[in-house]
Amino acid sequence: MSPDLTSKDGTAHISREILRANRNRKILHHSLSIAMPFFLLLLWEILSRQGWIDTRFFSMPSQIAVAFWKLIENGQLLKDVTASLTRVLVGFAIGGIPGIIIGILMGQSSVIRSLLNPIVAAIYPIPKLAILPLLLYIFGLGEASKYAVIAIGVFFILVVNTMTGAMGVPAIFTEVGKEYGASRLTIFRTIVLPSALPVIFAGIKLAWGTAFLLIVAAEFVGAKSGIGYLIWNSWQVFSIEQMYVGLIVIAFLGFITLLILDGLEAKLLPWRKHV
Repeated sequence: MSPDLTSKDGTAHISREILRANRNRKILHHSLSIAMPFFLLLLWEILSRQGWIDTRFFSMPSQIAVAFWKLIENGQLLKDVTASLTRVLVGFAIGGIPGIIIGILMGQSSVIRSLLNPIVAAIYPIPKLAILPLLLYIFGLGEASKYAVIAIGVFFILVVNTMTGAMGVPAIFTEVGKEYGASRLTIFRTIVLPSALPVIFAGIKLAWGTAFLLIVAAEFVGAKSGIGYLIWNSWQVFSIEQMYVGLIVIAFLGFITLLILDGLEAKLLPWRKHV
């Protein structure tokens, strides 16, 4: 007998069915996300063994796995990953924190926006790799130049995204807060910041990916460690397998850290729908 839709039991039954369907959909999506990379690797291996792919330029996944294990055994991979992640984290903090603060101030104050927006608009389009030689000249080949190029790269991305998010807060929300006697700090904490956070997180994710791009490029020319150095050095000695190890590690680090950011976003923004 079908449940009575007007009864509590019927409503509870429908709710359980909806939750079960959502849970099954999430499991399916996660399974597909995990299975797809393995399917592509298997296809790559088969095509390579059949001679349909030139292994001089596209090494077989099995060969890359062997090179990956050797780099783990001799400790080089851990050293390079640690060096790159440290540079990214430090540079991101140096550029990201001021970028978010200034972006919020520009979004909430027309005076500050009028003062700083022309500068941001002029410098933002400049490719940050184009100023790497200048940074190397100023800071040398040490860690400071790597921190600087990442900090500059993420700073402008977060300024623009944060300013956009802060400006996008509906005026009626802040007006209601003022009507109820809320202070400026309370309005910022309970209205402006929650409304701007989705756009800010989008900027953080974009800036994080840009930070990886910048550090790899910076390590090409001014480092003796890091994933970028591993890739560049492998190219110089034509060690294609090690080069692919570096590329895969960068992709994996980006994927894992973006998952972490997604989880943090879901915790901080529980009112948003996360599928």
